[in-house]
Amino acid sequence: MKKPLHNVYASLKQVLLCCSIAVFFASCMQLDHFEQTLEIKKHEWSAAAPAEVSFNITDTISPYNIFVVLRHTDAYAYKNIWLTISTRRPGDSTYQKDRFEFTLQQPDGTWLGTGLNDVWEVRTPLFSNVRFTRQGTYYIRLQQAMRDEPLLHIMNAGIRIEKVKR
Repeated sequence: MKKPLHNVYASLKQVLLCCSIAVFFASCMQLDHFEQTLEIKKHEWSAAAPAEVSFNITDTISPYNIFVVLRHTDAYAYKNIWLTISTRRPGDSTYQKDRFEFTLQQPDGTWLGTGLNDVWEVRTPLFSNVRFTRQGTYYIRLQQAMRDEPLLHIMNAGIRIEKVKR
């Protein structure tokens, strides 16, 4: 037995209405985090090849937490890593640089972060409760500042930015 034609149109209208509402709400929602990591070729990080990420900020009222994200193998030779981190705000032509040390291992030799087989990922806080003062595109460069050139067994380097939940 066939459905009357008006029932088919009514069902089609309901589906289209639901889809329209879903698209509307999805377009209104803002992401509460951003993460970008860049692959380090051959797992050999040269100081001359910084990992640079860029991101757009439209909300200058909300506070954010910023993390450094590193992925390495368990063959990495050190318990820490030194990075030169350079930042550039919208409208600026120069980068501001600072040097940071990040711990990758506990004193007992256990790797920090999460691991699967011989790969480890660590998200280390860089800044907490930061408010971006300008709207626009920000740039962050991560450059290894260890004595080894290249620094071996680093797979990825990047940044994660999370809006602080209130």
